[in-house]
Amino acid sequence: MADRPLALVTGATRGIGAAVAAALAPTHRLLLGGRNADVLAERARELPAAEPWAVDLTDAEALREACASIDALDVLVHSAGVAKLGSVADSEAEVWRENLEVNVVAVAELTRLTLPALRAAKGHVVFVNSGQGLAAREGWGPYAASKFALRAYADVLRAEESGRGLRVTSVYPGRTDTDMQRAVVSHEGGEYSPEQYLRPESVAAAVAAAVTASPDAHLTEVTIRPRPAR
Repeated sequence: MADRPLALVTGATRGIGAAVAAALAPTHRLLLGGRNADVLAERARELPAAEPWAVDLTDAEALREACASIDALDVLVHSAGVAKLGSVADSEAEVWRENLEVNVVAVAELTRLTLPALRAAKGHVVFVNSGQGLAAREGWGPYAASKFALRAYADVLRAEESGRGLRVTSVYPGRTDTDMQRAVVSHEGGEYSPEQYLRPESVAAAVAAAVTASPDAHLTEVTIRPRPAR
């Protein structure tokens, strides 16, 4: 398996990140990114050619150390994120900072640190964004702002690096059946119905399709919405 391309997936302990790792496992060696080393080790045992890559993405020094040994990287999937919601009137500075720190700043720094390895492999960067990165709704301001910023970052990265052979894809899932979604619905005071939402595996399939597209194809943006229950 040593000749397989290498993929680093953040947020791989659960939800979309875990599903992306499973979707790429048949074709890639994997670095499973996350903060919980025990859960990552368990996930790694379930997948062929997978290794835990435990690091807090907001810890700059730890992140530099974790990236130092990566010489060539074929795929980087940014799936880790937070969703701290609130109205503009009620959201204090810390809420904005947390959304931006995890969803944008940590993403930008991880990309910067791995960019030489991505260039060496003529690799692919995938950003798991959100429908809120395309259209902001009331009550979602801090989170939506971070996702709009992530969209801009991906667009700039594509403009700057496509000439070096990199592919950059933004994936915009609608509401997906994850622990994060349960927390969001609880915040909204609604009743959680999993069948109303996308499955993480459906989002992961879209990511895998972008990553495994033929070399002449560059899927720059993919939007996915839940199909109405019939």
